[in-house]
This record gives sequence, structure tokens and C-alpha cells, in this order.
Amino acid sequence: MLPGWAIRWGGYLLMVFAKVVILGPGLMGASVAQAIKAKGLCKSITAWSRRSETRTECARQPWCDAVEDSPEKAVKGADLVIVGTPVETIVYIVEQIVPELKSGAIVTDLGSTKSLICHGCAARMPSEVSFIGSHPMAGSEKRGMAYADAKILENQACFVTSLADSDPSAVERIVSLWEALSMRVSIVSPEEHDTIVAHISHFPHVLASCVCRYLAEQEGDWRHLAGSGLRDVTRIAAGDPGLWQGIIEQNREEILKALRGFRASLDSFETALMERDSTEVFNTLKIGQDYRQRL
Repeated sequence: MLPGWAIRWGGYLLMVFAKVVILGPGLMGASVAQAIKAKGLCKSITAWSRRSETRTECARQPWCDAVEDSPEKAVKGADLVIVGTPVETIVYIVEQIVPELKSGAIVTDLGSTKSLICHGCAARMPSEVSFIGSHPMAGSEKRGMAYADAKILENQACFVTSLADSDPSAVERIVSLWEALSMRVSIVSPEEHDTIVAHISHFPHVLASCVCRYLAEQEGDWRHLAGSGLRDVTRIAAGDPGLWQGIIEQNREEILKALRGFRASLDSFETALMERDSTEVFNTLKIGQDYRQRL
């Protein structure tokens, strides 16, 4: 039997985790912790952060029941471990905690890339422990526990990335967890995930950053003349560069494919504009309007 106990949720009996561990309680990790505690989906939450000041702050949070000074100590006896550290550290953190994981435990993550993480972590799991990748498509350009908010998860998309040999019961529990947090879950392979988010998340971030860089390199200081349109288009460029560098480099090949596809679309629009092809210019603007309205 899987660890935990059951509560009634949405007309179903849902198995809940007794001890949940958050490794990396930043914006997303702390938001998930808040939501889990608010929904009554665990008995206790333990947190670990690399920074001592963050651990001190965790101890003050109503969602946190215990704080440990190492990930190995934190995961002892855990039923669910959620790794919310930067993508380039997730496999390393999981490798550290494996010896301390109890039989039946489930490990998931919040990383924005999945192929390297899922295959790397699953390869390090003993047979009695499951790693099931997750990516809640929520958050903001801000960073840190101070901006955490359980509500950012509500009605947002969430990927669960299982492998061919993933334990079906572990996958089901992770799906149930995110659904209980009011998220819309899609189960895909890690590779399919990376293709999708390269186009709908990573590429737009690169584009916003490139727009800002291009404007920053112009001779005139036009920032103070801009309206809300420029702020809307470039908002996500305010994200932490170090965090995004790791994401972009891990999903390099899929982002390159998206950039090549966009370059072809941009070239087509440039040609239409040069040739005064009003119909094609209008079609591009109309397709853009329709897509934006359906988001």
C-alpha cells in the first residue's frame, strides 16, 4: 500500500502524503507548499534551502512544519519530495538524496525542462522509489519565496512527464496531486514536453530579451516614451538571467528549432512589407489577433 491517508476530494477518495519535503522553496516551491497545506493534502511539510537565511525564513512560514540544513536530512521518512531548485542542479540534488529515500517514496520536480532531468533522475532511482517529472506552468518574472502565492497555480496548465517504465500508481498520485491543486494536467513524454515549452515558454522569453537588447542598443533613450504595449511584450524579459540561462541551455536544440521556424515567419512578413503585400500583412496581424484572443 502507498504511504499516506485518504480524504474526500471531488467525489473521489484521494490518497494524501503524510510527509512532504520541499527542496528549494523559492517562488514555485513555496507556492506549491502553500497550496498543499491549504488543501490539506499532507500532515507535515519539511523544507530545505541552500541558503541559511532562506531556511530561517521558512521556519517562520505557516506552511512549514520543519526545516533541515541538508537535503539528505530533510528527505528522511518523506512520502513525497518536490525538488524546486534550478534545472541544472536537480539531477545532482536527487543523486544526493537517493540513499535516504524510504521505500515507496515519490520524487518529483518543478523544472522547466524535462528530458535531461527525467532520464537522469530515473536512472538513479532504486526500484522501490519513483521519480515522476512535473512542470506546473505558473509563476512570474519575480523570484523568491517573498512572492510565493498558492493562487498562482489555480486553473493553470501542469505537465506530468512519465517514462515508459514509470510506476502507473506513482504517476496517478502525482496527477491527482496537481489536479487537487486546481491545475489542468497533461501527461506527456519528457521529449514532447521540451518541444512544447520551447515554443510556448522558452522561445517567447528569448524573443522578449532580444527585443529589449535591440532597443537598449539604439542611440536614443526611448524607454520613457513607451506605452503599455512595450511593457506587455517584454514583461518576461525581467526574469532572472542566471535562472533562464540554465533553462535555455538545457533545452537548446528545441529552442533552436523554434527560432528557425520563427525566423522563417519573420522573413515572410518582411517580404510582404517590402513588396507592399497588404493582404499578407493583414493576414499576419489577423492570425496574431485570433491566436491572442484564444489564449
